[in-house]
Amino acid sequence: MNRVYIKTYGCQMNERDSTAVAEMLRARGYSIVWHESEADIVLLNTCSIRDQSEQKAIGKAGHLAKRKRANPDFVLGVLGCMAQNRGADLLERLPDLDLIVGTQKFHRTPQHLDHLIASMLGQGPHPSPIVDIEQEEGSLNTIRSHHPEIHKVSAFVSIMQGCDMNCAFCIVPKTRGSERSRPMEHVVDEVRSLVDAGTREVTLLGQIVTNYGKREYRSSKGKTPFVQLLEKLHGVDGLKRIRFTSPHPLGFGKDLVQAFSELPKLGEYAHLPVQSGSDRILRAMNRPYSRDRYLRLVDSLREASPNMHFSTDFIVGFPGETEDDFERTVDLFERVRFEMAFIFKYSKRSGTAAVDMPNQISRDTKERRNQTLLRVLEKQSLRRNRSLVGSVQEILVEGPARKGDGMLVGRTRGYRKVIFPGHERFIGEILDVRIHGATVTALNGDPIIDGSSVKHPEPMPA
Repeated sequence: MNRVYIKTYGCQMNERDSTAVAEMLRARGYSIVWHESEADIVLLNTCSIRDQSEQKAIGKAGHLAKRKRANPDFVLGVLGCMAQNRGADLLERLPDLDLIVGTQKFHRTPQHLDHLIASMLGQGPHPSPIVDIEQEEGSLNTIRSHHPEIHKVSAFVSIMQGCDMNCAFCIVPKTRGSERSRPMEHVVDEVRSLVDAGTREVTLLGQIVTNYGKREYRSSKGKTPFVQLLEKLHGVDGLKRIRFTSPHPLGFGKDLVQAFSELPKLGEYAHLPVQSGSDRILRAMNRPYSRDRYLRLVDSLREASPNMHFSTDFIVGFPGETEDDFERTVDLFERVRFEMAFIFKYSKRSGTAAVDMPNQISRDTKERRNQTLLRVLEKQSLRRNRSLVGSVQEILVEGPARKGDGMLVGRTRGYRKVIFPGHERFIGEILDVRIHGATVTALNGDPIIDGSSVKHPEPMPA
């Protein structure tokens, strides 16, 4: 009864949490399997950002409950944000659940499973469901485990949890709690150990990652704790690139903007969530910046790094959003020339300020606005990719491409995906690749080896 399958919904933070839980379980003697049909235990690590995400997880749990009713020894658990948000109330909808674990109790999962299995193997009644969603000080320091046998060129590193921003649409403060940051030396040590194991790129994770350390550390020489951390990580030998998500526009002070010109490992890419192009809607969302301030930030980043690529988050159909508000969003989208974006249709979340706002937008209108922005995104992404044809890009090679024998995939300094021929020995290396083709989502090219383009995979040397 020790085979576990973990299905993850939602963001990179959830992916990182699932990875850490998997490693904790392995250390406890559990076996992680890659398909639910092979598992004695299925854990759903859930997301609550949108109602659709919760409904997907509830639907999946409902389907798995049929298996549990046929096999009482099968263990079914829900972890993460939905568990935190709904708690024991989930049992009313899903009475077959054995385990509900909140966002500050991931590290308790192995011992809870031990208890459940021991009870099932005994002669007594079936164990009662375990619900563990209480806050726990220091819990963020437990999300640090990585699989030592899996070589990953790129890895997620959680540096903080929680959010104090209270945006009107967002449930994260409820599901993740207040901001808490890991000790700087712990983060640096984790990154060093990853690099020693073959990692070449790290993505720093936090709900508002640019707020890292504000409670725990002081600014020094005009640099915030987050920039101080970036500088320390930049000095780690063998680390090639540093990325971070998700920031807040207010977190991009002069020190962070300047870091993009002073720290080459940051590359030429910034994720810069904006949510709306209308000042009126931004105020309703409780986003404490204006459209003009955001555009000035974009200009300052392009001045620091002229080849900067931007991605963003938008919400369409926020309560009260008029056609004029939406047109201002489209105008901002086109003015910044976003080429990557996460576009969400507003979803009511209980406990947020927006849920009771008047002038809720119809589903059809939200869908139409969503499709409009997606068309703009497709056009801008293709235009930027085509502008790179003929150029030579510095690529971090991530691994084999999904399609095509002898093809590899990697990312530019601007986080654009590139497909090119090459041998697997290049994985984890930095290569120059000459771009010869572009689609909406990817670039195609040929690696430059010893000054010449290589159009076919090279054989391994004897």
